[in-house]
Amino acid sequence: MPVLLSSIEGNKQKLDGGSMFGNAPRVMWEKWMTVDSIGRIDLACRSLLIEINDQKILCEVGVGAYFEPKLADRYGIQNPEKHLLLEGLSHLDISHEDIDYVVLSHLHFDHAGGLFPSYQERSRGQFKLLFPNARYLVGKRAFERAVHPHKRDRVSFIPELPGLLQGSGRLVLLEGDKLSSNEDWAKKLNEYISFFYSDGHTPGQMHTVVKGEKQSIVFCGDLIPGTPWVHIPITMGYDRFAELVIDEKTELLEKVVGDGWLLFYTHDPLVSASKCVEDDRHRCKAVDEIGELNRYSL
Repeated sequence: MPVLLSSIEGNKQKLDGGSMFGNAPRVMWEKWMTVDSIGRIDLACRSLLIEINDQKILCEVGVGAYFEPKLADRYGIQNPEKHLLLEGLSHLDISHEDIDYVVLSHLHFDHAGGLFPSYQERSRGQFKLLFPNARYLVGKRAFERAVHPHKRDRVSFIPELPGLLQGSGRLVLLEGDKLSSNEDWAKKLNEYISFFYSDGHTPGQMHTVVKGEKQSIVFCGDLIPGTPWVHIPITMGYDRFAELVIDEKTELLEKVVGDGWLLFYTHDPLVSASKCVEDDRHRCKAVDEIGELNRYSL
């Protein structure tokens, strides 16, 4: 049966380009990205909607609109008064209540903040997590990192989120490449979806691989946030272990190039997905770039 993919744009961000490109000098990365007057670059917070028959799986939920105005300004959140992910879903006639599974690669606020209602709604007393009919799929080690963050990345997590996920009664913690449950819902997902993990950006980041009739796509998360980071030596200042990121990207991209997989990018401001090739200098680069997926048949 066909697997349909849609890229759903959430609230965008502006973050410091130097932080996003680690030890790469500005003279390099300003060729790849538009830079504002204070050195920030535009970043998407993009989700991947997977439709298989009547099942709807959403990979990540973006930053959302939960920040109070002061913090929204600090992190460069665009249109902070609106939860744009929900608007994006509505363009496909889908409500957050229709989502069956929310897959979270890790629990940094720019990947999980969209679980919350907007700041205005929270101010009016709405504190329950969105997606009330969905199972929340999270890697066990990524969840543990959110519960016990390191001093270096504590600010990247939302303190109350782990407790709310547990309290929902719908949290599923994963450790392997497949769902271990023998229930019918898990068996159906396992036919199309598998997982692998990386540790360089944050311990236990979980990546989703979707297998279709014609090809496969991998949800890169923050291992490869956008097309410039396909170049293997490029890492982020936010990565916990930059050299490990390089090793993990090398292993993944060998698979992607060899098997012709698509890469899905959460943070690239213009490109949702692409293939990847190795050039004559043995450098990886993105090709066949796709701006938007709109029920793309995999």
